[in-house]
Amino acid sequence: MFDIFRNYITGYSAFTDNEFALIASVVRFKTVRKHQHLLQEGEIARYHYFVAKGLLRTYSIDKKGNELILRFARENGWISDCESLYMGTPSQFNIDAIENSEVILFENSAKELLMEQVPAFGKMINTLKNKNTVNFQNRLHESLTSNAEQKYHNFVAGYPELALRVPQHMVASYLGVQPETLSRIRSKR
Repeated sequence: MFDIFRNYITGYSAFTDNEFALIASVVRFKTVRKHQHLLQEGEIARYHYFVAKGLLRTYSIDKKGNELILRFARENGWISDCESLYMGTPSQFNIDAIENSEVILFENSAKELLMEQVPAFGKMINTLKNKNTVNFQNRLHESLTSNAEQKYHNFVAGYPELALRVPQHMVASYLGVQPETLSRIRSKR
């Protein structure tokens, strides 16, 4: 599993064998079954998760019992509840596996240590934070300005394999539309 992560980070920068050894020494590996939770609402997040294999999601449950999906993380993706992790507050989200998955767990203190001791790792994390900020801003803008059909077409264009891997009701939740609305949109194609 670490080889997958090793290949991923070398796409950002060069690392020495000693740096790889340090990284490997501070992470944990976990196999997660489909529907198994990594984090549940009310718990305090302890890890950043890197998805080596599989598919995860972050979601909350509204007062009516509906799932509201905030994000998906597939292979080579990251997922966590940053507010809970950084502030030590109870999470308002759940993170679970949509498929059987393999993840690498980074405690925040380990991530901070790596950012200090491995400059290339710190540079990678800053690049990822910048990309995530832009993605979040674009997602928020789209949710405020696009209709259901535009949201769906943008999702399929941006994440074609997720449109095939994620159940339709989850795609609808992620887009903030009713499953029936998504069915009508998809039937037009």
